[in-house]
Amino acid sequence: MTKSSLALDPELLQIGMQDSYGYHRKIDSNQERVNYHPDTTLRFFINTQTESYAMHWHQATEMIMPLENSYTVIVGQKNYLLNPGDILLIPGGALHHLIAPPSGLRLIYIFDMEALSRIRGYAYLTAFLSHEVLITKENSPSIYEEETSLLLYLIREYFLGGHLRELNCYAGLLHFFANFGEYRMKQEDPVSTSEKADQKQIRLHEKLNTVFDYMDQHYSEDLSLETVASVAGFSKYHFSRLFKQCSGYNFYDYLCVLRIRAAETLLMSPDLSITEVALQSGFSSLSTFNRTFKKKKGCTPSEYRALCSRKIYDE
Repeated sequence: MTKSSLALDPELLQIGMQDSYGYHRKIDSNQERVNYHPDTTLRFFINTQTESYAMHWHQATEMIMPLENSYTVIVGQKNYLLNPGDILLIPGGALHHLIAPPSGLRLIYIFDMEALSRIRGYAYLTAFLSHEVLITKENSPSIYEEETSLLLYLIREYFLGGHLRELNCYAGLLHFFANFGEYRMKQEDPVSTSEKADQKQIRLHEKLNTVFDYMDQHYSEDLSLETVASVAGFSKYHFSRLFKQCSGYNFYDYLCVLRIRAAETLLMSPDLSITEVALQSGFSSLSTFNRTFKKKKGCTPSEYRALCSRKIYDE
């Protein structure tokens, strides 16, 4: 068995294993129905299961870090063979397939990002976290040790913490994502030693923050690349290049991500028809909405609503 230098202390490992024992992931059709820890929006567990899970999705965000042996995760069309110490973040709504080895040990974190979504600057992170993120010692050496330490802190706080468990866990998650956001900013435009370049970088990031905030507020409108570029004071060609470099998406693909995310929330309301959901989330027609939603989520809007309604009823 391949082992990792990352180790949990014996007390934490024993408590975590006891808490995690008997926890099985529940998948109805292709949707996982997350069973959060009572009175929280968190579910962390130490996983030794040899069970694999077919392609599925859930609204919560998930992070996986193997400690012993590898673990295979397929997100969309991408295959990730995670080695001990690798960290993979899977955004809410992403279709993924989990393939377990015959034996192993891994940390799995499942949590609701809504608690962080209203913080200034979060819209900037949304672009990075709307697709899977792999953090390893090789691809992210400058932040790897601190990010790993934060995940180990989270698991300790979750299993050993007191009545402030959820608060401390979300504080740790916020620190984790803030570190990652700053790291990505530096990747986009490496910090120069000159003060003038530093100020230019700060202004660029402020403009991009303004863009992401603007799109978060106006995604349901008939937004064009030219309109949003003008908000930041860029030409559409320069803006298009910066946006892709920053977020990993082209402008219209990211706008689609925002609209699908809004539609997921609107579909929770039984008073809205599917057509009303489509229009309120920014889609120009019902056929476009149905086609795009099925492509991104693996089910139709009506099927998604039925699954979510069943989940609420069962709870």
